[in-house]
Amino acid sequence: QVQLVESGGGLVQAGGSLRLSCAASGRSVSSYAMAWFRQAPGKEREFVAAITYTGSNTDHADSVKGRFTISRDNAKNTVYLQMNSLKPDDTAVYTCAAHINGWRMPISDSEYIYWGQGTEVTVSL
Repeated sequence: QVQLVESGGGLVQAGGSLRLSCAASGRSVSSYAMAWFRQAPGKEREFVAAITYTGSNTDHADSVKGRFTISRDNAKNTVYLQMNSLKPDDTAVYTCAAHINGWRMPISDSEYIYWGQGTEVTVSL
């Protein structure tokens, strides 16, 4: 089993930055593709970004392109989401997820098998 624990969320002003971390335990996730999703109050969960197991390929939702960057450190069994130029619309609970196929980066959350509990990000005006 894989346990995923997110950290780094908090309250930030618009235009600010945060770096989220997703630490895996139980087993190595170095062979898994990893992704970040978010869910804002009253809305469905949406894809934010994903990264292949080697880190050589990434995908970012159009709404965050140029502002957010996903990365990973397999030696630390950790995935990151650097969030810059934050907007109030980025307010959500951010959750990381693991996909058993290291090369796939689906935007559908149903394909991911391991999930963390999430970390809350609030962006104020």
